[in-house]
Amino acid sequence: MFHYTVETSKSVEDAVQAVEESLKKYKFGVLWHFNITSKLQEKGVDFTQPYRVLEVCNPVEAARVLSQNGLMGYFLPCKVVVYEENGKTKIGLPKPTVLVDVVNDPGLKEIAQEVENTLIQAINDAK
Repeated sequence: MFHYTVETSKSVEDAVQAVEESLKKYKFGVLWHFNITSKLQEKGVDFTQPYRVLEVCNPVEAARVLSQNGLMGYFLPCKVVVYEENGKTKIGLPKPTVLVDVVNDPGLKEIAQEVENTLIQAINDAK
């Protein structure tokens, strides 16, 4: 599976706040918070599903992967999504270990696994 996703009893807004706080404990910062719902509505699209994308980064880890393989910039920053589906709030991310396979650089697999483990822990803490 290319993603890791959990359900939470929190609202989308509360889950976003919890994720942001949890990420700080793991030295990840939120670079950008994209409210897809608002943006699509602003463009005249009838989309009402609450959907947020957080672009997150740990600068030390970003420098490590970019120093080893510049193609990794295609996957940075990491994304964490928070959305509502069928009345349930979900928090998830695409797995860095799956994304890194695309560049076919075995030396990056260990770094990707460390980042993935950290982000999964942050999500689990936030849920």
